[in-house]
Amino acid sequence: MRILIAEDDAVSRAILRRAVEKLGHGCLAASNGGEAWELFKEHPDFDVIISDWMMPGVDGLELCRRVRKHGHTDGYTYFIFLTALGDKEHLLQGLEAGADDYLSKPLDRDELRMRLTSALRVTELHRRLVFQNGELEELNRLLFEQSRKDPLTSLGNRLRLREDLEALSAKAHRYDHSYAVVICDVDFFKAYNDRHGHLAGDDVLRRVAETISADLRGGDAAYRYGGEEFLILLPEQDPLTATAVAERLRDAVQGLAIPHGASEAASVVTLSAGVAALPASGDPDDLLRKTDSALYAAKKAGRNRVSTSD
Repeated sequence: MRILIAEDDAVSRAILRRAVEKLGHGCLAASNGGEAWELFKEHPDFDVIISDWMMPGVDGLELCRRVRKHGHTDGYTYFIFLTALGDKEHLLQGLEAGADDYLSKPLDRDELRMRLTSALRVTELHRRLVFQNGELEELNRLLFEQSRKDPLTSLGNRLRLREDLEALSAKAHRYDHSYAVVICDVDFFKAYNDRHGHLAGDDVLRRVAETISADLRGGDAAYRYGGEEFLILLPEQDPLTATAVAERLRDAVQGLAIPHGASEAASVVTLSAGVAALPASGDPDDLLRKTDSALYAAKKAGRNRVSTSD
């Protein structure tokens, strides 16, 4: 363990330091509480602090309070008071300040060994708990992300869309911004599945999702809206620029040149898209309805095209 000693008596400090090092521990020694505090701030990963109670300036009680307030970088610092004061009042004061144990003066090496054995058990337990908590936090983060991701395409799912749409809408209201939405639909996708099989259909959805993601600017976001539909959120976009984005996506998907023998729109897989934009005062659900209506208009007009809401 790494041990810090705070002792203003030079002889007592030297005796304690030698005893600690003979037990196989690393040790730094300070001549008063203020010096010990500075050392702890520079290296807040000491496993144990052994401190005299009565010291000029920063005494042992104040040092203990500061250490407890500051905390350990990745575990727990076990605090032991070295004192000749054994009455209950001082014991209670030390415990209330955050002390863990006491060593009586003059130093008994067997007692020191026992105290450090207890300290080792406690600090190792805290390290394990910190490690396990870190793993749990990471697991929770991964579960949070997975619950908001479509497993087939790795795009955001409807839950992530709803959260992001609410956040974007709130920001638009607050700062008087606007944003646009594009909903894309793979043309004649059911016919593709019927002819080529569902595995091939899944591969088409993955490739379309990758193409959409790769073509978006930073700040834009894509989601699997349902089945063969994809939705793109475009902050700070008006109908004209959003339509240009949708046309670029449609062209990129057609450029994949995935054969589609059952399509009435083209000989390859294509997209139809609807576009709508919303001013700051608008309702996001109304925006989605308008975008969906625009998509329907694109399909009705022959597919493989982009339609913009009025």
